[in-house]
Amino acid sequence: MFFSISLENCTTPAEFNLVGLSDVPSLQVVLFDMFLFIYVIAIVGNVSIIFTYRYSSNLHTPMYFFLANFSFLDMCYISTTVPNILANFLSEHKTISFYGCVVQLYFLMLLGSTECYILAAMAYDRYNAICQPLLYTNIMNKESCVKYILGSWFIGVVNSIIHTTLTFTLPFCGSNMINYFFCDIPPLLNLAYTDTWINELATFVIGGFVTMGSLLLTIISYANIIVTILKIHSSSGRRKAFSTCVSHFTVVTIFYGSGIFIYLKPRSNYIMEYDRLVAIMYTVIAPLLNPFIYSLRNRDVKDAARKIIYEKMNKAKY
Repeated sequence: MFFSISLENCTTPAEFNLVGLSDVPSLQVVLFDMFLFIYVIAIVGNVSIIFTYRYSSNLHTPMYFFLANFSFLDMCYISTTVPNILANFLSEHKTISFYGCVVQLYFLMLLGSTECYILAAMAYDRYNAICQPLLYTNIMNKESCVKYILGSWFIGVVNSIIHTTLTFTLPFCGSNMINYFFCDIPPLLNLAYTDTWINELATFVIGGFVTMGSLLLTIISYANIIVTILKIHSSSGRRKAFSTCVSHFTVVTIFYGSGIFIYLKPRSNYIMEYDRLVAIMYTVIAPLLNPFIYSLRNRDVKDAARKIIYEKMNKAKY
């Protein structure tokens, strides 16, 4: 009865106020400089991966096709949150418009869930390369790779539409202060002026299907990869096979670990102060580290980048 009476006069807020990462004025400029540096390096790093793939014919393989698409997603992912965060560091009032919040949540869900299945596709690619090398070119042909990318985007779109619709049909007629530094499902549910058990169930079930489904595919691929590697008699062969998977496995651990911590737990366990720190891992740090994880541990990428730089320098001379 309380909600039905109150909701009659409920007015959707024009904007939300964000708590941000710190309320200490002296830290705002320091945090602005730090996040701006991270953002620039992340964009440059991911653009470099895409550029290297585009202009290196020896990298035109399924593995690097997926990596270039993953780098594009990382660029979009970090750009969904960081520009608004940077603007708020320099503003006395940290805000985001209601529709800006809708768009931000939509793209966070879209890009995050799409990344989950591209990571699974990358694991499947490594499985076929190591476990079925004779059939690899037939299984991972260009048409199949494009289908995996489109399928990942389709799952991302569906997941994003469901979560965004469910979240923003809730009434927000009380406080408009989001105890977070961007618009995400957990802090918005805490702000809703009604019971949110349907949203929590949808987050757990649908989020579990998207996250755990793709993670299960990744684990199955790697379980088979490990079994195959252990059967290789040559220690150098085992080392070479394992090295092709280390970078991807590192990215999977960072991305899934932080994502599961945030989304697949009951609302009663939300502690926004801790969740903010974890959220930084998958929204900011992961897109920063991914190009370095893949490039610094990958001789093919490093050699291709050196070749491109060398050719560009020679052209500049003449």
